[in-house]
Amino acid sequence: MFRWLRAQLRSFFDSLKEFPDYAESPERYKALKRNIVILMLVVTILPLVLMGLINHYLYRQTMHDEIVQPLKVLVNKTKHSFELFLAERLSAVSFIASSHTCAQLADKNNLSQIFSVMKKEFTGVVDLGFLDPSGEQVSYDGPYKLQGKNYADQDWYKEVRVRGSYISDVFLGYRRLPHLVMAVERSVTGVCHGCVLRATIDTDRFTELIASMRLDPSSDAFLVNKNGVLQTPSKFYGHVLETFPMPLPPFSYEPNVLDMKDPQGRDVMLTYAYFDSHPFILMLVKPRSQVMQAWYTLKTEAFYVFVIGVIIIFLVIYKLTDKLVKRLEESDIRREVAYREMQETSKLASIGRLAAGVAHEINNPLAIINEKAGLLQDLTEFAPAFPQKEKVLPLTGAILNSVDRCRTITQRLLGFARRMDISVELLNLNEVIEEVLGFLEKEALHRNIDLQLNLAPDLPRIASDRGQLQQVFLNIINNAFDAVRDGGQVSVTSFEADVDTVGVSVQDNGQGMTQDTMTHLFEPFFTTKKGYGTGLGLSITYGIIKKLGGDIKVTSQYGVGATFTVFLPKRAPALG
Repeated sequence: MFRWLRAQLRSFFDSLKEFPDYAESPERYKALKRNIVILMLVVTILPLVLMGLINHYLYRQTMHDEIVQPLKVLVNKTKHSFELFLAERLSAVSFIASSHTCAQLADKNNLSQIFSVMKKEFTGVVDLGFLDPSGEQVSYDGPYKLQGKNYADQDWYKEVRVRGSYISDVFLGYRRLPHLVMAVERSVTGVCHGCVLRATIDTDRFTELIASMRLDPSSDAFLVNKNGVLQTPSKFYGHVLETFPMPLPPFSYEPNVLDMKDPQGRDVMLTYAYFDSHPFILMLVKPRSQVMQAWYTLKTEAFYVFVIGVIIIFLVIYKLTDKLVKRLEESDIRREVAYREMQETSKLASIGRLAAGVAHEINNPLAIINEKAGLLQDLTEFAPAFPQKEKVLPLTGAILNSVDRCRTITQRLLGFARRMDISVELLNLNEVIEEVLGFLEKEALHRNIDLQLNLAPDLPRIASDRGQLQQVFLNIINNAFDAVRDGGQVSVTSFEADVDTVGVSVQDNGQGMTQDTMTHLFEPFFTTKKGYGTGLGLSITYGIIKKLGGDIKVTSQYGVGATFTVFLPKRAPALG
């Protein structure tokens, strides 16, 4: 677990180190998002899981103790009731044996009177009998014909002769009904004469004591002896004198609780206690599901709360991470765009300085050539007897035309290189567009180009430079004409972009541009017009628009066309 967490942390921080290159690989944003989500989930949910496990253990122990304690109290209380019941009757038998002579106890009428008083005072006593030293019952009072029966071979009789007093297990005996015997050997001044007074106790009283526990139908309580024989009937585990089907629990006078499976396969909790001075074990069996129902309910509710909490944490982390990564991506894209713009500006500045030097160096020879060629043309033209006039004049004209073309190129270079003075005026952008299109109408008509104008009639006036805007739109629309074939379509649209900006879009259905072409679009001397383009038009356009405080956006799909959109501020920018 910790190795995995360490690997996730290392991956997360490695992603942060590589972040500046994310614009080149959008997949890395997904990796960053995944790593952040995993890391945040581990950081938030791991402590929650540990806390939940600790609380689960503590609550389980507490709930177990709180649930088990009443069971222990109930078993202990019932055990004491049994012990009191047996102790009272054993004390009564002992008192009768010690307070009467053997002759009085051997007298049937006298024994009957004693038994009548005893039945009134102590419930559950079935009969009373007196045995001589040979084990024969010489006097008896009760519902059975047991006068003269000899008990010398009975286990309880042997026990009482050894111990002096004894309470037997439940057994059938001569009457063939479940009962137990209390017997006391009579002794006088420490001398045992071997006579025994015995009383029979009805086990129905045991059943009444168990019924007083008020158990629910799924619970069971009963007595077993130390040999595992049921002394009272059980709902689920057998009748009286049948063997208890589960192993006896460890010896303990104090009530204890065991978790186990019963023969029916149920998970049960067995609460038990050994009697202090009698051969009995009181047992209480409850289904674990019923005993721990409160704990199971609490655990289920806690689990649902935990699951809902984890889902909420995941959603919050996912949403926040998604928002964060998107902002990082947008910031990185803006950084990349700014970096590219800085590169473009740096290129423009470098090329500008180079162009200024080249233009100045060319202008001086051009001026001389222009002057000399003009002089030669004048001399030739005004010399009436010059024989080669017809041949020389066209040549000097060609030289002057070439000089004019070179002068135009050098002027463009100088215009690109230096800061051209801006003359700001309040103007109607639609009028500027219409003026530019006036120069291009003949070309559009000649090439059968469908020129569509969608100029906003309520376009607000802006403060800008008319001449430079004319150059901007002339360059862009010229490029659109060059991009379309004869019979193509060019659409010019003006609109109000927002409260501070107006826009003009020029759309054509030409061949469009590739992504690589768009990357170098505004670089000086970059051109796709093989053989006749200078590559300065869009560079100059870009510089003018930026100088006027605007922006230019290009969208294109190769084979479909391109759209150039110029955004200009309504107010003139602060010029430095």
